[in-house]
Amino acid sequence: MSYVKKLTCISPGNFEYGESERPSLTRDHAILKIKRIGICGTDLHAFEGTQPYFNYPRILGHELAAELVEVDGRDDFKQHEIVAFIPYFNCGTCIACRNRRPNCCVSLKVSGVHIDGGMVEYLSVPSYSLVHGDGLDLDSLALIEPLAIGAHGVRRAGIKEGEFVLVVGAGPIGLGTMEFARIAGGQVIALDLVDSRLQFCKQNLGVPFTINGSNSDVVEQLKEITDGNMPTVVIDATGSRGAINGAFNFMAHGGRYVLIGLQKEMISFSHPEFHKREATLMSSRNATREDFDHVISSIKNGSINPTNYITHRVGFDQVKDQFASWLNPANGVIKAMVEMV
Repeated sequence: MSYVKKLTCISPGNFEYGESERPSLTRDHAILKIKRIGICGTDLHAFEGTQPYFNYPRILGHELAAELVEVDGRDDFKQHEIVAFIPYFNCGTCIACRNRRPNCCVSLKVSGVHIDGGMVEYLSVPSYSLVHGDGLDLDSLALIEPLAIGAHGVRRAGIKEGEFVLVVGAGPIGLGTMEFARIAGGQVIALDLVDSRLQFCKQNLGVPFTINGSNSDVVEQLKEITDGNMPTVVIDATGSRGAINGAFNFMAHGGRYVLIGLQKEMISFSHPEFHKREATLMSSRNATREDFDHVISSIKNGSINPTNYITHRVGFDQVKDQFASWLNPANGVIKAMVEMV
């Protein structure tokens, strides 16, 4: 019997290294040797104790690149191939799955959230979730999933050429959302509270308009940028209740508001203000294989360089000591990447 290293979030603010039995191959599953783990907002929120749909203890991690060690039920994948995977495991039979929306399956299990994830040396996943590496490097593969989250939100928004698109939150999910809003033809406006993140949007992504949300004249700045019309698409990527509620005020008449960000509490807004705009409110949950394919294509054709987002890099044995520091905005973390030996 062989054992593998793992890192478990025991409770908010507490990690613990340990060992578990190496998984064995089962029917229609694959065994992955983890090579890269991207740290996302879900992981950070779990560490803080603010992540919905979450219980402790939990092995975090769902932004993964790996070596395929063994596979059952997929002849199109080869042993030792470098792969990613879609970490949302669906039932295949509920109304959402039957309507080709497995990302919001009634009994969805997200790796690293509802079930244990990838902060472990070896991981068993359903074979249907595998994604070919397609020649991408390990870092890029680990970043496909968070980029797909943004791509899915943009697809939900149905952005038209030339529309003003306000993205609230310039963290990794927000940055990916901005990239795919640009690819869709939108004129992107980035809103955040941290000037360094807004500078990153300008310098690294070429976002033409940025606004610091701590200013009192956000509405006036949006009017100036949009010739008085306000953005026809608003996308939240913060997961902050205050930001989500506040952004209802930023929509144009006839606008669409897409919630990618997620938090635990009720949201509230003025019904008369929402009604007179005949506005549309949508949630955007996870992503589909179509979104993953779009991300891979966009990386391969040079529309996106995901490695731009990586600001911090650590080994697996350093995660416990470093993790809390990634929550501090002063440390300038955009994306932390964990390297497995």
